[in-house]
Amino acid sequence: MGFLPKIPGTWGSLAALPLIYLTSQFIHPLFGPLLIVVLFAAVTLIAANGIEKELGPDPAECVSDEFAGQAMVFLFIPVYTSWEYNVLVFAAGFFLFRFFDVLKPLGIGAIQNTEGGWGVLLDDIVAGMYAQICLLFIIFVVL
Repeated sequence: MGFLPKIPGTWGSLAALPLIYLTSQFIHPLFGPLLIVVLFAAVTLIAANGIEKELGPDPAECVSDEFAGQAMVFLFIPVYTSWEYNVLVFAAGFFLFRFFDVLKPLGIGAIQNTEGGWGVLLDDIVAGMYAQICLLFIIFVVL
């Protein structure tokens, strides 16, 4: 996915959604997304230093950080059997994460400047946390 010519981060985030949904349903609503965050964070930290040496800082070809950040959005988010609810929540979570990940407001841009694998990973984790806060507000206040 990272080698797709246009918007590889968006494709990576989108590809993470079915995995997040399935682990939420079949493992546990909390531990499923947490497993994805931990697994893909580890992959990112292990691979990022070598990839950055070849392709430059925070290369678009590395999308494991998008998987971790997108999964971060859905920690503590209730997932129900209602198809309509889940589609709405997952769509909102996806767009909120992309908003924070692309625009990098509220200090996310500064975090991305951290050297090595941590810089590749942490901006996505923080973007996921901001998106999660917004999504929780939508679920519990708006819906």
